Amino acid sequence: MSLRADLQIIEKWIQPGSHVLDLGCGQGELLHYLQNHKEVRGYGLEIDPDNINACIEKGVNVIDKNLDLGLDNFADRSFDTVVMTQALQAVHYPDRILEDMLRIGREAILTFPNFGHWRCRLYLGLKGRMPVSEFMPYTWYNTPNIHFCTFNDFERLCHERSVRILDRLVVDQTHRSNRLSTMWPNLLGEVAIYRVTR
Repeated sequence: MSLRADLQIIEKWIQPGSHVLDLGCGQGELLHYLQNHKEVRGYGLEIDPDNINACIEKGVNVIDKNLDLGLDNFADRSFDTVVMTQALQAVHYPDRILEDMLRIGREAILTFPNFGHWRCRLYLGLKGRMPVSEFMPYTWYNTPNIHFCTFNDFERLCHERSVRILDRLVVDQTHRSNRLSTMWPNLLGEVAIYRVTR
């Protein structure tokens, strides 16, 4: 089984035999891979019934959980790594989720779209409307994205909350990195991939 490009990057940051929590785990692709290739133990949290069924079919431990209700049912430091891919911008309180991730895990790995990318800026500037693209195919009224942020916004939040950035990758929508997006991440990076800790 081959992993989605962003998950291929993430799995390299996860130690074999570790304990992982995947927030908004979708169909359990990452956890399934980690269980089979790195002997990782863990759980996924998911709210979509079809995705929950897909996790169960793969043998992935999954809990039906709305992330906006918080993660109080997990003890401090109960996981080595807490992962959240492409969901930070879709929760009501991203700052609280980040705090919870680092309370219950030694490290957190997050990915999110960069709304400071030049295409978003150009779309807003020229058309005066929220951007719609193949990568972000939603219109303003039906988008699951409720908290638009940029690389700079996220890094400022990390600084304010004393969160240490261990790794940062700036990639395009195909999850490839290039020198220009590394030099000017907030303008040229489309997707952020961060590994953080306290």
